[in-house]
Amino acid sequence: MEFSSKLLENAVNQVSQLPGIGKRTALRLVLHLLRQPAEQTNQLVQSLGKMRNELKFCKSCHNISDVDLCEICSSHKRDKDIICVVEDVRDVMAIENTSSFKGLYHVLGGKISPMDGIGPHDLNINSLIEKVKTNQVKELIFALSPTIEGDTTNFYIFKQIKEYNVETSTIARGISVGDELEYADEITLGRSILNRIPFENSLKA
Repeated sequence: MEFSSKLLENAVNQVSQLPGIGKRTALRLVLHLLRQPAEQTNQLVQSLGKMRNELKFCKSCHNISDVDLCEICSSHKRDKDIICVVEDVRDVMAIENTSSFKGLYHVLGGKISPMDGIGPHDLNINSLIEKVKTNQVKELIFALSPTIEGDTTNFYIFKQIKEYNVETSTIARGISVGDELEYADEITLGRSILNRIPFENSLKA
């Protein structure tokens, strides 16, 4: 792809690094921005810069937040005895869209995957175990995607907390094995949360 401007080429190269964006799509997006009023483009740039520099992660659940403690963790309407364990913030959004869960979350930041060099200590697992140790939790709901990596992560956490007095459950397998949680429809995902089963039962399946 030939460019008449190095500035344009550089912008296209940067945009094409986004997931699912190829060079041709990146070019269309950049040219669209050029056709917009300069003020609109500047607002986009400022918004992205502000997000990147000021965005925080909740000190309790590791969800994306504007403040130290996210709105979910600080809400008096949430059941603080139940924690739903998820892979990333997209899963929090997916479950929240079902309006079926009123507890808290814990975002691991990924799944255990030796093939990708990701071990337990690369994830937010220790802080979850500390919550269990200090009797802050009555039930953990494992809501990771039903993949080998997800099941491995569930089992690792289960082994770490087995000696403590906490109930463990996993979302019902209305979600197809191997599917990513964020792509499940809201009705299926909502029913999976409501019809969760004891985690130990899932080990026998």
